[in-house]
Amino acid sequence: MRHLIIALSVFTAATPALAAPRYAPPPPMPGPDMERALNDPAMADQIGRVAGVLTKSLMNLPVGEIEAAIEGRPPTPYDRARTVRDEVGDPYLEQRVAAEAAQSGRTMQAAGRAMMSSLPAIMGALGQAQDAIERAVANMPSPTYPRR
Repeated sequence: MRHLIIALSVFTAATPALAAPRYAPPPPMPGPDMERALNDPAMADQIGRVAGVLTKSLMNLPVGEIEAAIEGRPPTPYDRARTVRDEVGDPYLEQRVAAEAAQSGRTMQAAGRAMMSSLPAIMGALGQAQDAIERAVANMPSPTYPRR
């Protein structure tokens, strides 16, 4: 009789765990606002401007102290003043950055559109990978199982 009561309590306690989904549902697909932004030519120009400003700011990043630290020596005043721009040493850097940034906006927009169109396939593949990993982990021996 005791075994029956224990078995019933175990089965009823495990019911909510069995009813729970195996994994969280996928996030909702991006809506029409995202598609509109990815197809808007003004967005490509804005991305290009942002990329240009980010590149210019990275060109002003100090790198001399980092180089001195890697070489294991104390930084000199010259090291403290040296930037990425100094290391590149290109007199036409600003013009090239502006041209490449304008082009990168359109490229990044096209990459975003490609990513949006492939997102359902990526989500499906991730779900299959999760199932395969769960099956592999389920077949692994328990580290608490006694060895003979």
